[in-house]
Amino acid sequence: MPVLTRLIPSPVVVDIRPGALDDLAGVLADERISHSGRLAVAVSGGSGARLRARVAPQLPGATWYEVDGGTLDDAVRLAAEMKAGHFDALVGLGGGKIIDCAKFAAARVGLPLVAVPTNLAHDGLCSPVATLDNDAGRGSYGVPNPIAVVIDLDVIREAPVRFVRAGIGDAVSNISAIRDWELAHRVKGEKIDGLAAAMARQAGEAVLRHPGGIGDNDFLQVLAEALVLSGIAMSVSGDSRPSSGACHEINHAFDLLFPRRAAAHGEQCGLGAAFAMYLRGAHEESVYMAEVLRRHGLPVLPEEIGFTPDEFVRVVEYAPQTRPGRYTILEHLDLQTHQIKDIYADYVKAIGS
Repeated sequence: MPVLTRLIPSPVVVDIRPGALDDLAGVLADERISHSGRLAVAVSGGSGARLRARVAPQLPGATWYEVDGGTLDDAVRLAAEMKAGHFDALVGLGGGKIIDCAKFAAARVGLPLVAVPTNLAHDGLCSPVATLDNDAGRGSYGVPNPIAVVIDLDVIREAPVRFVRAGIGDAVSNISAIRDWELAHRVKGEKIDGLAAAMARQAGEAVLRHPGGIGDNDFLQVLAEALVLSGIAMSVSGDSRPSSGACHEINHAFDLLFPRRAAAHGEQCGLGAAFAMYLRGAHEESVYMAEVLRRHGLPVLPEEIGFTPDEFVRVVEYAPQTRPGRYTILEHLDLQTHQIKDIYADYVKAIGS
C-alpha cells in the first residue's frame, strides 16, 4: 500500500494580525498548549521587557526569565534555570536572538515553544534552526519548530524599520536559494523536495511582487506569512536548503571576515541574492530584484553597508568556504579574483549606482 500523504512539521497555530498579542492567553488555552497557565516566558531586555507589563496580566501563573543576549551560553543558562519549574510551554517574546535562545532552551528541556516575535528581521522565527554565538563564532543548531507563532502587526510597526527591511531581504533571497538548489540537482543530482521548494519560492515571490511598502499592514502581513512559510519549508526539507544558497554564503562570509562591521543578516542576504542572480546569468531578474530592494531601502551595493568593492570581491571569493558541501552558483563557477571583479563591475553597470 503506497503512502498517500505525509505529515508536515508545522505550528498548530499561526496568528498574524493587528492586536494578536492581546489574545495570547486565549491561544494558549484554546489550543491546549497550556490549560494550567504554568508557563515560562523568556524576554529580552529590550522589546520583550517593554511588553511585559502588557502581557503579564494575561499570564498570572507565568515565570519570567530575562535573557541577556543571543549566545549558546545564554540558551544553556535559560534551560538550566527552567529545569526547576514544571511548565507546560516556553514563550519566547522578543527579537530574533531571544527566539533562537528560547528555541534551543525549549528543545533542551523538552518543552514546546510559542514564538512571539517583536520584529520581522529574518525567517528564524519559525525555522527548525537556532542560530547562536559561540566560542568559535556563530553556530546553527537543529531544534523543533515552534508549536505556535503569534505575530502582532501593531507591535511589528513599533520596531525600528531596519528590522522589517532585513526581513524583506531574507525573504526575497529565497528566490536565489531555490535556483541554487535546482542547479545542484542538475549538476550533482541532489534531491529536491518539491513541496519545500514551492513554499520557499512562493514566499519570496509574494514579497518581491507586492506593490505595498513597509508602512502598509497588507505588506507586513505578506512579509510575516512569507517568513513563517520559509521556516516551515526548512522543516519540510529537513535542512536550510529552501532558504539558503549563495546568498547566505555571501552573508556568512561578511560575518566571518568582518565580524565587527557586518550589517544585518537580511541586508547582506538581499545584496547576496541580487548579485548571485546576476552571476547565474539572470540579468533582468537581478536588476528587478535590485530595484525592489532599493524601493524598500535595502542595500544592493557593498558601499551602501560600508564595504569597498575590493572587500566585496574578497567576500564572494571566500563565501564557498562557509558551507562546505553545499553546491551553489559560486561553487559551480569557481571564479578567480579577477573574474569576480569583472562580473561585479558589470553588475554595478546593470543595476545603476
